[in-house]
Amino acid sequence: METGATKATVKAVALISGATSVKGSLHFVQGPNGVTHVKGKITGLKPGLHGFHIHALGDTTNGCNSTGPHFNPLKKDHGAPSDNERHAGDLGNIVAGPDGVAEVSIADRMIPLTGQHSILGRAVVVHADPDDLGKGGHELSKTTGNAGARVGCGIIGIQSSV
Repeated sequence: METGATKATVKAVALISGATSVKGSLHFVQGPNGVTHVKGKITGLKPGLHGFHIHALGDTTNGCNSTGPHFNPLKKDHGAPSDNERHAGDLGNIVAGPDGVAEVSIADRMIPLTGQHSILGRAVVVHADPDDLGKGGHELSKTTGNAGARVGCGIIGIQSSV
């Protein structure tokens, strides 16, 4: 290997499905600067805000309910993506338009595709309700953002470089 070689771009994909008509696909691209970009489209949602998180387990044997809690390797409270105190998997909300379609475009440093805290093999989950970003005062605010039921999810897998 050459000295001074730049890190390669790493790519992943998640196909989203749910018990209802929720479906979509998300592409994850981690650039050499360590920021992971998430882009894609999810359809079949009710219009409005939906909590959007990385969950700890890539297990969908019981639908989205078996994906475990939010990915939280540093044992922090739930928060907004811009907060210092947040789970690594706290990605805030996505917005579905009147047609039930959410166009996703997020960049985040806490969801790497490589290294000790990689999100590969974990799940991305879309919730029924808005994430209160840990500030809602509800008993679930500091753990889940009180984002409600899991309406869609998908396992994050390595994407072919071809």
